[in-house]
Amino acid sequence: MASKNPIDILNLNTNLINHLAIVLKTAEVHSINNIAVTKATNNLFLLITSYLKFESPIILELKGDFFFMNEMRIRYYPDVMINFDYLVRLFRSLDLGKLIFHDNISPKNIDVLLNALVIATTDLSFNELKQRLSPVETIDIEQLQKAVEGDLLDARKIVKKAYFKAVSFTKGVMNRIKTNEKIALKKAKRMVVLLVDHIMTEEQILLGMTSIKDYDEYTYHHSVNVSILSVALGQRLGLNMKQLTELGMVALFHDIGKVVVPNEILNKATPLTDNDWKMIQEHPIEGVHSLLKMKQMDHISIRAAIIAFEHHMFYDNTGYPKVKRQFDLDLYSRIISIADQYDAMTSSRVYSRKAMAPDKALCHMMKRSGNQLDPLIFKIFVNMVGVFPIGTLVILDSNEMGIVCQSNPSFIDRPRIKIIADPKGKQISPLHFDLTEKSPAGEFKKSVVKTTDANKYKINIADYLM
Repeated sequence: MASKNPIDILNLNTNLINHLAIVLKTAEVHSINNIAVTKATNNLFLLITSYLKFESPIILELKGDFFFMNEMRIRYYPDVMINFDYLVRLFRSLDLGKLIFHDNISPKNIDVLLNALVIATTDLSFNELKQRLSPVETIDIEQLQKAVEGDLLDARKIVKKAYFKAVSFTKGVMNRIKTNEKIALKKAKRMVVLLVDHIMTEEQILLGMTSIKDYDEYTYHHSVNVSILSVALGQRLGLNMKQLTELGMVALFHDIGKVVVPNEILNKATPLTDNDWKMIQEHPIEGVHSLLKMKQMDHISIRAAIIAFEHHMFYDNTGYPKVKRQFDLDLYSRIISIADQYDAMTSSRVYSRKAMAPDKALCHMMKRSGNQLDPLIFKIFVNMVGVFPIGTLVILDSNEMGIVCQSNPSFIDRPRIKIIADPKGKQISPLHFDLTEKSPAGEFKKSVVKTTDANKYKINIADYLM
């Protein structure tokens, strides 16, 4: 067997899954013998045989909202996201968890698979699909594994511990900066690597943690939340592990300049004066000063200083600090500014006790897209959090009330929820429900009618998500 080339494998992963979606979508429109289908099938066959030269068998597996190829998570590049989402929906509808390709596969084997999958989208169950593929020895399938509640609880405990450890660390860093102590980046890097690992394996649980909005320790929670949201967004932009760790680091320190802003201004309950606002607007520059004082200044501390300076400048340079000449913001700045605005809007603070509902925050941010916010990155952010982001309180057509607990990239308007109140408004033990569930007639069992304000019902969203 040829030695593995990680770069080639990464490219093959993305190309293979993209071509599989293209072939299936083409076959749904045309007959299997159509020249467009034949050409697409041949390209898919060549990709599979190329991959098998590196590694055999090829195991394409759906876990949660992501595909893995031989245990390697496949990146979601923007230009192929539509095809990835199509394939996620298809796998879920067929209850298909794994698609396995073995050596000596032939074009005829691919034809049998395509025929079976196209027919299965309307007529076949998973067992019937498996029966149709049984004569093909080079292709296997396995059923989608349902998450076990006990495993989810264990994962939630581990992620929750990592989240609060990050908050505690951030608080310690800022307190040391206040007392003019130097800080090292090694411990921060270890902690961010742990968060990145959790995002790669338990993204939805960790995104749920960002709904924790501690009024008294807003700055520390905000820094961690922005780091998590930024890394989750960065991985959808195709950043590698090293870049994601770097992004998580600089996001964690984006607001570090606020340590020099007096608490009486940060915690002021009345409107800010012009002088107060002037001091607030100096925190990006103070952040640069603080970051450049760190021990062993390196590439990451310099990059963090750039992001600390730019994160309020906006995509069109109309924010602050003001600059004499316009320039394009760093990619990390454009990512972090979106995460920063979203978390700030959905948090309660001294001067704004009532947090904005997540879906309302997205609406406000939509108006800023193209001006304050990078439009492409914001579009991907919306796809990530969904039309109804985690933490949104919704009213269903059944008149039940629920809280969105997990987004669904394949159906951004049909997330997974916890139903917390019956049709009469009586609170009940949380009941998990997937809004993509259909009745035997093919109609959705429940749908969102509208969103509502958790403050109105005195509901603490974090209690349900933690």
